[in-house]
Amino acid sequence: MSYSPMILVTVVVPVKNEENNLSSCLSALKGFFEVVVVDSMSTDSTREIAINAGAKLIDFRWDGKFPKKRNWLLKNYEFQTEWVLFIDADEVVDINFCEELRQAIANTPHAGFWLNYTNYFMGSKLRYGVPQRKLACFKVDSGEYERIEEDSWSSLDMEIHEHPIINGSHGEIVTPIDHRDFRGLARFLERHIDYAKWEASRYLLLKPNLADIGNDLSSRQNFKYRNIEKFWFADLYFLFTYIFRFGFLDRGPGYQYASYKRWYFQTVRNLIREQLM
Repeated sequence: MSYSPMILVTVVVPVKNEENNLSSCLSALKGFFEVVVVDSMSTDSTREIAINAGAKLIDFRWDGKFPKKRNWLLKNYEFQTEWVLFIDADEVVDINFCEELRQAIANTPHAGFWLNYTNYFMGSKLRYGVPQRKLACFKVDSGEYERIEEDSWSSLDMEIHEHPIINGSHGEIVTPIDHRDFRGLARFLERHIDYAKWEASRYLLLKPNLADIGNDLSSRQNFKYRNIEKFWFADLYFLFTYIFRFGFLDRGPGYQYASYKRWYFQTVRNLIREQLM
C-alpha cells in the first residue's frame, strides 16, 4: 500500500447550521494537517458533527462590520502551516484534488491558487456556462480578503463576493472541488436576494473611487462594477453564459440557471437605482 504524506495545509470551513452538508465535507479532509470549523452559533447539530469528526471548533460572533468570518480568523488564529485552504460545507474534495494540491505547494513560486468547482442546479450537474472559480488557497501571511467598511448591509457574516488581495503570483489547481449545493430553489433565491442587497451597497461604496481601485479587483469584478448600472449588463451575462459558454448544452437546468443569474443582476441594478433616487 502506497503512503501519502500529510498535506501541510490548514483547511478552514466556515459554517452556520450545516448539519446536512458538513459530514461529507469533513470526511474528505483527513489528509490535511489541521481542519478548523468556524461556527456562527449554529442551532442544529453542526457543532457536534465538527467535534466528532476531529475538527477544531471556533465560535464566531459578527457585529455587522469588518472583519467578517474569514478575515477575522486570518487576523486572530495562530496557524501552524504556511498555507490555508478555505472550503465551504457544501464543497467536497477528492483524492485527485488533494494530490494535485500537495504537489503544487511543495515547490511553487506562487502565493496563492485559483480553485475550480463543479456546480449543480435543480438537481443536475452543470457542465457548461461560466465556470466557478475562487482564489481560496494561499499563504497565510500573503494577504487577506478585501477590507470593506460595511455597516450591517445584510445577514452575510462571511466573505462571499469579497476577493482575496494576495501579495504574489497566482497558480491554479485544475482538479475541481465538487460543489454539492442541494438545498433547493427557495434557498437559492433567499441567498441571492441577500447577495444582491450586499452587492448593490458594495457598488455604491466603490463607485466614487472605482477608477483608483481597479488594480485591487479581479478582471471579472472590474468588468462587473464598471458596467453593472448599464441596462444591457444582465442580458449580456445571460447571452455569454447560455450561448457563448454553451450553457444551452445543459438543457433545461442550464437555461434556468442562466435566467436566474440574469434576474440576479437585474435585481442588483434595480436596488442601485432605488438607492440613487
